[in-house]
Amino acid sequence: MSRTSRTALLAALGLITATGATATVFGATAGAATPGCKVDYSITNQWNTGFGANVVVTNTGDPTTAWTLEWSYAGNQQVTQGWNATITQSGAAVTAKSLSYNGTLATGGSTSFGFNGSYSGTNAVPATFKLNGVTCNTTTQPTDPPTTPPTTPPTTPPTTPPTTPPPGQKADNPYAGAKVYVNPEWSAKAAAEPGGSRISNQPTGVWLDRTAAIAGVNGGMGLRAHLDEALVQKGSGELVVQLVIYNLPGRDCAALASNGELGPTEIDKYKSQYIDPIAAILADPKYASLRIVTTVEIDSLPNLVTNVAGRPTETANCNVMKENGNYIKGVGYALNKLGSIANVYNYVDAGHHGWLGWDSNFGPSAELFKQAATAEGSTVSNVHGFIVNTANYSALKEENFKISDSVNGTSVRTSKWVDWNQYADELSYAQAMRDKLVALGFDSKLGMLIDTSRNGWGGTARPTGPGALTSVDTYVNGGRYDRRIHLGNWCNQSGAGLGERPQAAPAAGIDAYVWMKPPGESDGASKEIPNNEGKGFDRMCDPTYTGNARNGNSMSGSLPDAPISGQWFSAQFQELMKNAHPAL
Repeated sequence: MSRTSRTALLAALGLITATGATATVFGATAGAATPGCKVDYSITNQWNTGFGANVVVTNTGDPTTAWTLEWSYAGNQQVTQGWNATITQSGAAVTAKSLSYNGTLATGGSTSFGFNGSYSGTNAVPATFKLNGVTCNTTTQPTDPPTTPPTTPPTTPPTTPPTTPPPGQKADNPYAGAKVYVNPEWSAKAAAEPGGSRISNQPTGVWLDRTAAIAGVNGGMGLRAHLDEALVQKGSGELVVQLVIYNLPGRDCAALASNGELGPTEIDKYKSQYIDPIAAILADPKYASLRIVTTVEIDSLPNLVTNVAGRPTETANCNVMKENGNYIKGVGYALNKLGSIANVYNYVDAGHHGWLGWDSNFGPSAELFKQAATAEGSTVSNVHGFIVNTANYSALKEENFKISDSVNGTSVRTSKWVDWNQYADELSYAQAMRDKLVALGFDSKLGMLIDTSRNGWGGTARPTGPGALTSVDTYVNGGRYDRRIHLGNWCNQSGAGLGERPQAAPAAGIDAYVWMKPPGESDGASKEIPNNEGKGFDRMCDPTYTGNARNGNSMSGSLPDAPISGQWFSAQFQELMKNAHPAL
């Protein structure tokens, strides 16, 4: 995600700043041939004995084909692993050198690198940086100031709107111009894995998947602890905190691995013991400067369309939840309570294209979303957007075939993989769902999020072009990035990889690509494991399972030896890194 820059203000003041966990250092820029540099050093995450950092280097002097950045620590910090630069350290002195692909910097050009480090005591930001021997600072003023300084401000308005909204107003896109919270608990687990430091500084969602998670489970961080840490990471800029609201009564009625603690009728407990305490914490003025994104009740509302009476995948539990209305009531109540808080941005779960992309599911789902958004005193104004593909594996963009393609006069929609779906991938589905929801009365500025944490499908099995034109099946199967056995498979998928890194405004109508599901957290146990979290054993997580109607009676495609949902699964984490696309 992008970060709000304070460079213009600081350049005008001619200062070196080191506020909170970031430092921006400016070099002299007098004349085109004057050497100079700007360095933005950010501590992206920090725990008891370690930290992650990102460094952006901007060349404000003559073009260069290679660069060396030097700094010294005031404390005992030690760089342990880096990326996008060759980093060495001698005592307190650190040297970072460019690699073959990022050494060329034009005047005004920038590049970045990152690293993980260890420390004890304090972890102060370095005060001084040198780029190719030139000190990056503003103590040297320009030698050729303008002879006639302007006396009035420019009359031309800025070409890009400010990313910070006026007081009392929400940003159109909360991710624009903001950093995103790095969960230190997930980051530490990722960094402890071989090679995990390459992604341990990425932002992920904080899952409030039971009432106890609000205060913290087994000594872990609770909601307030995460928000307090977010204030530290925020510094002086904007920061988004991503929360998953996930505890409906009778949760996930069509699955067992993600069942919850509340029974089908416990709607009052959901309101008073779960949503109300969360809302009270989020409304604390202490956290008013944070942009809090809530993703509301993953996987629940879509079940009321696809897994109820009259559908081939009917389940008794989903029938119960449709009849008692507690999914609708629960989502509406959450949207109403949380949406009334000025700095909270609600995004409702909208499944994924392999669930709701069929003609018979798409429209009814959109109508159901509006029903939930207007229940329990809520209105559509409490919905800032929707999120798709959370904790799923559907490819972001299938580039080797399109739904409109045909082979020898036969539409690809008739292929076994597509199976008459209207959409080939998540981006096309998200954009179409957005258009449908706006047509139903949601805000015209409605934004979509796409969870890309596990849909990269890279590695050696990634196709490089379309399949053979012998049939629609060979054409689609030979070219599709998504290598699952069946589009309905959802648990700890073999061959999956990390997808696009989190970023703001990547495509039309999309507020951000996010990693809402933390990579490395299991979808469910491969076999029955007793637990006190209310989570059952779902055969779709069993690698020996031969399937059911929901996955075309196909093998599950799941990895073996998985723990219960939400627990750390090292083998999955390694699989995701190995098959990442873009590659790590």
